[in-house]
Amino acid sequence: MKRKSAVPPRPVQLEMYYQLRLARAIDERAHALHKQGKVVGGLFSNLGQEAISIGTAFALEKGDYLGPMIRNLGAVLVRGHTPRDIFTQYLARATSPTRGKDNSQHFGDIERTGVVAYISMLGIQVSVLGGMALGAKLKGEPRVALTYIGDGATSTGDFYEGLNFAAVRRAPLVVVIENNRYGYSTPTSEQSLLTDLAEKSKAFGIPGYVGDGNDVLEVHRLAKRCIDDARAGGGAQLLELKTFRMRGHAPHDAQDYVPKELLEEWKAKDPILRFEAVLAPSAAERADVEERIRTLVDDAVRFAEESPFPPGEEAYRGVFEDDSIIRFEPWWERHA
Repeated sequence: MKRKSAVPPRPVQLEMYYQLRLARAIDERAHALHKQGKVVGGLFSNLGQEAISIGTAFALEKGDYLGPMIRNLGAVLVRGHTPRDIFTQYLARATSPTRGKDNSQHFGDIERTGVVAYISMLGIQVSVLGGMALGAKLKGEPRVALTYIGDGATSTGDFYEGLNFAAVRRAPLVVVIENNRYGYSTPTSEQSLLTDLAEKSKAFGIPGYVGDGNDVLEVHRLAKRCIDDARAGGGAQLLELKTFRMRGHAPHDAQDYVPKELLEEWKAKDPILRFEAVLAPSAAERADVEERIRTLVDDAVRFAEESPFPPGEEAYRGVFEDDSIIRFEPWWERHA
């Protein structure tokens, strides 16, 4: 079957450019807020990896499921979540998607955006999204489920069990390996002898592809191929995208284990600069993108800072099925 060109038209490319720049701007502002002591909990940067999130998310269709990891900020934005969602999460405000209970990417909205809240146990998203993909298949729904996994997490049992299950059941699941060269401080070369982690697809009998994770158009092309094949009945797909984490695992990580020359090498491969060279946005187009982002991010930060923290009793909401606030009496009251 001859495939149609996967190169999106210029208006779509301009929107991809906007989303790349928006993800970068949110990342930079979040780090500024962290330095001011306003971010509650962890902060995980997507600096240098934006093209993977944007390219894959643009390849999905309405109704598809997306299981992000902590560095897939761009994908969550493309699927319909807002900068207000992101900043209220980071600042643990009552107006956040989790009502101040958690931060980072630990939120979703399956009905509205198809985003499945991130689960911190590495590798488990493969099983969760594989199950959702199978469920859609059994119901005759033309949905595809896509999730991400890091290079280090491809060595976990959950990765193998989940992907093998999806492969055998021919579930429409796409697993994207974000090979950013380090599993925290362990280089990929010290946890796998494979040059291309996509070679692991052979263990499951499914297609495996390798691409440049810093080229948003290549990411989109390969993701679209995998998604289309999965939707057409081709079963699970494995896509490895090579990139680099330009900041430490989190702000507490100085990244001293990374050779400086390696950081410089990948700095020159910045996905936004590379896409700008291809897209060649006009001065007017660039100014429009910058103004939209500035307005949106400023509004989101202001809204988050002006929002209240959740009251203590809110901790009980959402824990039980009826979503009610349960009053637990202290032991001294129960035994009075």
